[in-house]
Amino acid sequence: MALMRRDRPVWPEPFVERGLFDWPLHPFESFRRMLEEDEVKVEEFTEDGQLVVRAELPGVDPDKDVDISIVDGSLCIRAERRHEEKVEGRDYRRSEIRYGSFSRILPLPAKAKEEDIKASYKDGILEVRAPIDETAAKPSKIPISRT
Repeated sequence: MALMRRDRPVWPEPFVERGLFDWPLHPFESFRRMLEEDEVKVEEFTEDGQLVVRAELPGVDPDKDVDISIVDGSLCIRAERRHEEKVEGRDYRRSEIRYGSFSRILPLPAKAKEEDIKASYKDGILEVRAPIDETAAKPSKIPISRT
């Protein structure tokens, strides 16, 4: 045990806490995290005969910055986020602007009634509800003949 302590380098706490100790092992980790920030995170489930999709869209104005459409049987959610921050002090002035657009495309079930899809937005969560028609024609099995 004493031999292991002597051979292992001792890293200062800030390196370990901030993840700097791992940087040679994960050189693209910060790039991956940056890409994840621009992705719309969703939750999908069925409830009371409806497909429910909840998307995290904090900091957007649903009237101006969000577009929901149906394209080729898929639900397309597009949004744009703009954030401006201005800080002024006696001897300085700082302005930061962060913006970006992101989207998510989710396939709708074949039985979804596209004309009855509804969307609502509350507390940074977009909720889309698509009724599923249980009476829609079910796939039929095609017999295979031997020739």
